[in-house]
Amino acid sequence: MAERTVTMRGNPLPLAGPELKVGEKAPDFKLHQRGPDGLRDLTLADFEGKTLILSVVPSLDTPVCELQTIKFNEEVTSLPSSVEVLTVSMDLPFAQARFCNDKGTHHIQTASDHRDASFGRAYGTLIEPLRLEARAVFVVGPDGTLQYVEYVPEVTEQPNYDAVLSAVRSHLD
Repeated sequence: MAERTVTMRGNPLPLAGPELKVGEKAPDFKLHQRGPDGLRDLTLADFEGKTLILSVVPSLDTPVCELQTIKFNEEVTSLPSSVEVLTVSMDLPFAQARFCNDKGTHHIQTASDHRDASFGRAYGTLIEPLRLEARAVFVVGPDGTLQYVEYVPEVTEQPNYDAVLSAVRSHLD
């Protein structure tokens, strides 16, 4: 099996984990999140019965990741309350909370894969040499199946927002 890669400024970087496909069951995950009561674990079960947009970014404190996070924060307000957005990165939960506070991104949630990179390995987004997530977007339906999968081939480019939102809207009741 050929090694999967993404590029960063044209330089190839290996990805750990499988390449997920539409129609497959979304892998469970255990991420770390800072909430009003302190740190807590967040799993796929926390979104049961919802449509979940998983917006995966290398680091919130970079221009493209910031744009992606702000874009989904804006877009989710025009979607039904049955749709949630979770931004996943390797940033520490405290840095994620600071970012959301500074940028006013309060319509989405953030969670960190910093502890063991298990999300990145399960979703095929882990750039192991850099210990960062590759840019990707997944839409998980209320039944837990993947309805949309996009691995952005060049980490410094944005995902196809129109395709993501179209996939979300086409699966709403």
